[in-house]
Amino acid sequence: MSRADILEAWHVHLALARRRSPHTVRAYDKAAERLLSGLGFETWDDIADVTATRLRSHIAARREDGLSNVSAARELSALKGFIAFARVQAGRENTDAPRLRGPRIKKGLPRPVTPDDALGLAETVEAMALEDWTGARDRAILLLLYGAGMRIAEALSLKGSDYPLAERLTVTGKGGKQRVVPILPIVRDAVMEYVRRSPWPVEKDAPLFRGARGGPLGQGMVQKATARARKALGLTDTATPHALRHSFATHLLGAGADLRSLQELLGHASLGSTQIYTKVDAATLLETYRNSHPRERD
Repeated sequence: MSRADILEAWHVHLALARRRSPHTVRAYDKAAERLLSGLGFETWDDIADVTATRLRSHIAARREDGLSNVSAARELSALKGFIAFARVQAGRENTDAPRLRGPRIKKGLPRPVTPDDALGLAETVEAMALEDWTGARDRAILLLLYGAGMRIAEALSLKGSDYPLAERLTVTGKGGKQRVVPILPIVRDAVMEYVRRSPWPVEKDAPLFRGARGGPLGQGMVQKATARARKALGLTDTATPHALRHSFATHLLGAGADLRSLQELLGHASLGSTQIYTKVDAATLLETYRNSHPRERD
């Protein structure tokens, strides 16, 4: 088996068996290719024989090229998976990846926007659009992110068969994991208004949200429209489409939602990913206190 065959097998495993996102597949493909080239590997056995020490040296060499802590941690995760996959292909009894800790990464807190700013973004995106139907489309998408906590990729993956939206919607998230999210009337009405204005018919197997020529809508178009809107509103660069999902979580937590329920709504694989919002909420409360307490204003 050639090096190209190895990379192709790894690619198929990620895309089909593991159902990784296209972005993740590209990143993991490149990480595997760098390992093969850097160490001169040609067979599954070569890869399967990689030890923690050798893997550490490879990552250290990458760090010397300017790789950040976050990128190094991602590359290490990719290579551990690649080595474990190679050990299966080589017929090894021990198919575990080498035990090696990645660099410590300080998790930054998500930056939520206020409820007024979230709705203001959606309204401004619509008002600034060149065509009324694309404005209605982008407004509906942003309301799905803020009103249902969906990722932008999840919203753009909706099909015509999902329309009209019911009170609950089954969403397929990362790793093919499905969850049920509630759809508020304001969100449902926004999607209906988009469909009413759209020049493209709703077709069962076609994307619900379409681009100008009727094809799938790219994330970049929504992000650019949001960037124009936040500039017009004087919001910071952190007011992105993904920040609306953070805001959904933060505002629900502030209203009394429990972490387990929030974990299900967000589609997090682990509770640890959801717990970061407790820090966000505490930070928001502290900021409110500082801005409101008479002694803090003096």
